[in-house]
Amino acid sequence: MDEPLEETELAKIAGLGWNAPRTQQVLSGPERRAQQTAEALGLSAAVAAELRDCDYGRWNGVELAEVQVREPEHVAAWLTDTAAAPHGGESIVNLIGRVGRWLDRQRDAGHTIAVTHPAVIRAAMVYALDAPLLSFWRIDVAPLTLTDLRFNGRVWTLRSSGCALPGSRISAEED
Repeated sequence: MDEPLEETELAKIAGLGWNAPRTQQVLSGPERRAQQTAEALGLSAAVAAELRDCDYGRWNGVELAEVQVREPEHVAAWLTDTAAAPHGGESIVNLIGRVGRWLDRQRDAGHTIAVTHPAVIRAAMVYALDAPLLSFWRIDVAPLTLTDLRFNGRVWTLRSSGCALPGSRISAEED
């Protein structure tokens, strides 16, 4: 499913008045909501297929709580085995690999802004930190937050994460 953002959400995002830093490239996932978010932030983003959300297979568009009721053993497997894909879509290990390969191609790309989904950001963080794959489930990425990854010439590093865009609901909750 490729649901668009609601008009009220788009207006809120546009109303943040966020000023993006200088960048060599701006990319977004191919989903409509990622492209709309970039546009609402005043960014002209090229689509990068590698930034697409995780493929949740037959679970796509269904609340996890509902899947938990219908398929508790499959949800348990998915949450404890990063190679599992009981939904018929993409496993977490495959997601992390996809995002990691994309990150490695960005090493010499200069400053890049990527507008994408929480699962993709979590995968990038696990890859950058060379963290255990199950760490994926211990990272929370809130909407409209910034995660800053840097390549230092040898490895990826995590500079910051969870930084709210000025004016966002998250930023207001922190005040």
